[in-house]
Amino acid sequence: MFGWHVPDLQPGLPWWPLLVVILALVLVNVVNNRLAPQSHYFLWAIAGSVLFLAIGLLDGNSLQDMGLGFTYLLPGLIWAAVSIGLVTAVYVIGSIFKKTRRAFHDERIRELSAGRLVFQALIEVPFGTVLFEEIAFRAVLFSMLARRFGVVTAIVVSALLFGIWHVLPSVGTHEQNPALGSVVGEGRRGNVLAIAASVLTTTIAGVVFTLMRIVSGSVIAPIGLHWATNGLGYAFSWVLIRTRRSGA
Repeated sequence: MFGWHVPDLQPGLPWWPLLVVILALVLVNVVNNRLAPQSHYFLWAIAGSVLFLAIGLLDGNSLQDMGLGFTYLLPGLIWAAVSIGLVTAVYVIGSIFKKTRRAFHDERIRELSAGRLVFQALIEVPFGTVLFEEIAFRAVLFSMLARRFGVVTAIVVSALLFGIWHVLPSVGTHEQNPALGSVVGEGRRGNVLAIAASVLTTTIAGVVFTLMRIVSGSVIAPIGLHWATNGLGYAFSWVLIRTRRSGA
């Protein structure tokens, strides 16, 4: 169940490959959230995954260093399965009670057809959003940072960048989620607070995801937890919205 693998510290490695990765992250983030049509999101995410994997390999990171080796596949799968089970249990409990049920309401989910929901939860989220972010942040960026500055710095910096990564996607979320809006308020102030909350929570999530990747030795572990929080969140939100409509 425990793989525990981190890249060896190699002082003296050049810094410029890290700058390439950060610039690539900025480019993909802006294109996905501001320039490319939403229908192209999945293709951009897949292309981004290939790009970052290539950068990682060219920088000298082994598949093992990046948490992509077969040696720790089983521990990764175990951690992923347990994570999915725990998140499912939390979501089931949360959907039972009226106060916590409000957190599942998301205007972006309201008009999705059943087919679109299945595509989003089982294809776009795991193989687009989750796969790209885990390869970029927990596989490539973490390994590159750990080899240059050590594990602690790699955890902190990769988590902070993961939080900042969510600035653009979180713009306007206080208007789409009533529960969030009731906490942060409306207008510009509400938007700023919603973005700050998103950055904080995703930074913490970044630490958790990275620790799972270290302890299991495989990036499969955080992929499981990451998909469960996002993909199952969409599914529960959709079902609860439909249930509320039918009961109205």
